[in-house]
Amino acid sequence: MGALFDLLGGWIKGIFIDGIMSNFTDLFNEVSNQVGDVAVQTGTSPAAWNPGIFSLIRTLSETIILPIAGIVLTFVMCYELIQLIIEKNNMHEIDTWIFFKWIFKTFIAVMILSNTFNIVMAVFDVSQHVVNNSAGLIQNTTAVPPDMLENFRETLENLSIGELIGLWMQAGLIKISIFVMNIVIFVIAYGRMIEIYLLTSLAPIPFATVANKETGQMGQNYFKSLLAVAFQGFLIMVCVAIYAVLIQSIATSGDPIKAVWSVLGYTVLLCFTLFKTGTLSKSIFGAH
Repeated sequence: MGALFDLLGGWIKGIFIDGIMSNFTDLFNEVSNQVGDVAVQTGTSPAAWNPGIFSLIRTLSETIILPIAGIVLTFVMCYELIQLIIEKNNMHEIDTWIFFKWIFKTFIAVMILSNTFNIVMAVFDVSQHVVNNSAGLIQNTTAVPPDMLENFRETLENLSIGELIGLWMQAGLIKISIFVMNIVIFVIAYGRMIEIYLLTSLAPIPFATVANKETGQMGQNYFKSLLAVAFQGFLIMVCVAIYAVLIQSIATSGDPIKAVWSVLGYTVLLCFTLFKTGTLSKSIFGAH
């Protein structure tokens, strides 16, 4: 009779161990897939991320914003000419070279304004190259080796049925929580791309101000913001890489219950750090 109970107990333990291992295997695989998804989202240029939206933004910018930027540029260059004339002792000492200087600066300003989208896309091409290279290195470290999972299974086999039932219920709850956290991560990744499109749509106006020392501060701040949003993708990749390594270490921990709640804690930490990447990137590039 005792052997029958032992056999039944082993069968029940096997069911719960298989269920827990299935949850954790799915979780570890999801971490690896998540790194790949974030790498795709952050490593894709605005033009390739959604060609339809990008075409719409470009059309709006070129047909509505660019004419306004042309008016702004006209005002800026007239103001620049006045400054060049009066800075020489209130027009008592006028050299003809200042007019050539003004013509050259106007030519450069017009060229910058005419190639606004090319300049903006060049920034994102550089950041995309950085993110894609980092993604290749990071994804190689996110896969959980089979021996780690085997060690974790051996730890589960030493637990009682009651402990396994509690752990199985907790693992199911954590799995639902992770799903909710993934939605938050999705919103952050897509929100960054929307911010990029919003910045791109108004690009001609700040670019029209760069020719003048006083009004050029607007263009400089815009360019810093552009760099900050572009390289925010790299910070996002670093956050996900740290998260993947932390999750990986759970498989080798000796306390399954602690491991279950560590997954939730690490995921909440990931969401918090992803929210901070935008502020951190702006502080690094001095954007405000």
